[in-house]
Amino acid sequence: MSCGCKTSGDSSHSCGTKSQNGCEKVDTCGNSYKLSVFDWLSDINNPPQSKFDFVEVRFKNDRKQFYKNVHHLPLHIGSVVTVESSPGHDTGVVSLTGELVKIQMKKKKASEENPLKIYRIANQKDVEVWQEARKKEESVKIQARKIAYALNLAMKITDVEFQGDGQKVTFYYTADTRVDFRQLIKEYAIAFRTKIDMKQIGFRQEAAKVGGIGSCGRELCCSTWLTDFRSVNTNAARYQQLSINPQKLAGQCGKLKCCLNYELDSYLDALSDFPSSSSTLDTEKGKAFCIKIDVFKKRMWFAYVDHSMAWYDLEVQEVKKLIAQNKRGEKTPPLEDLKAVDIPTKSVDLIQESNIERFDRKGRNQGKNQNRRNSGGNQKSAGNQRQKQKPENRSPENKPAEKQQGERKKTSPERNQPQAGNQPNPPQKKFKKKFQPKRDNNA
Repeated sequence: MSCGCKTSGDSSHSCGTKSQNGCEKVDTCGNSYKLSVFDWLSDINNPPQSKFDFVEVRFKNDRKQFYKNVHHLPLHIGSVVTVESSPGHDTGVVSLTGELVKIQMKKKKASEENPLKIYRIANQKDVEVWQEARKKEESVKIQARKIAYALNLAMKITDVEFQGDGQKVTFYYTADTRVDFRQLIKEYAIAFRTKIDMKQIGFRQEAAKVGGIGSCGRELCCSTWLTDFRSVNTNAARYQQLSINPQKLAGQCGKLKCCLNYELDSYLDALSDFPSSSSTLDTEKGKAFCIKIDVFKKRMWFAYVDHSMAWYDLEVQEVKKLIAQNKRGEKTPPLEDLKAVDIPTKSVDLIQESNIERFDRKGRNQGKNQNRRNSGGNQKSAGNQRQKQKPENRSPENKPAEKQQGERKKTSPERNQPQAGNQPNPPQKKFKKKFQPKRDNNA
């Protein structure tokens, strides 16, 4: 299923390779289909006697079906085949072969009795008829919606799919209530002159067919890998301490997000150690009730009934001891004395993402530059010493170091006395010259 093309979601696409092994770039094909399955047994050659004859064929969007290879055709992933249908025949693309088909059939509870057959590998004429039928789907969908709107039917035409030979068209629709579409089928048969098939789908199936990007930034789970839709309840959000906000908890289908069930088991396992959130504590200052809990920190926040603005967090084990103490008829100490002390932990940034100087080159060529720094430092120190020397010592005649030290010792007691020649003049303050105002003789 690979050729690097940009025809994702188009089942009329063919890779064009007729080799036994299929496309060379299976993982990078632009025709990555919805609910695709990775064949991790493709490199293993099974004996011909134990070869499984069933293959999985995909059609438009997420529709898949299993067919039996009765003629033992050399099929691979991406092969365009002509399969049995009622009436006529249909055209699809092989999406899975080998032993994984047996696992998928067992998962989807597909029977091997009276299976549909694969007629042949699609020839050029089959592919041309199939592509011409696929090109008409968008215009037919718009026209079908206009007809349903004219009949005042409370339904929405979500998708239209033509059969490979163009003899049948299937309309997928969503509706909140039961719809009487007998007149609608007559109108469709007159307008499109084919066999009409109506299929009602749910809102989750509609989102799976249309596809899109979720709030997490990734493609919708229902259109990429999720096959079974489990019921999602608002209790799943309550167990995970989420605010019951319909705008945040609802997906593109308008129902609760399926991902609320992913971590629900972990939360339930963690909450098994917590006492009931409706439990109260009988303290010396009065009764206290639980306001919120933190599953990961294993803490519970309590507040007094009379003064509920102040919250006090307690450890779960401490709360259990206090509840047991209340059951014995004893009152617990005030919450102020039982409040857990937060020990600040110093966080260590292993990745150093918050460090601004992480891109600076440190420690490189340190040995080479060390001599330069030392030499530069010596030069700077020598320059500083020259600057600190007195004006009389800056003469071109260089005296020996011992004599200079002796002279310094001699002149040390006289440092406090002002010497005009030895000490430099103090820096004078600069004042701006103020000009006198001009005299006006005409005043």
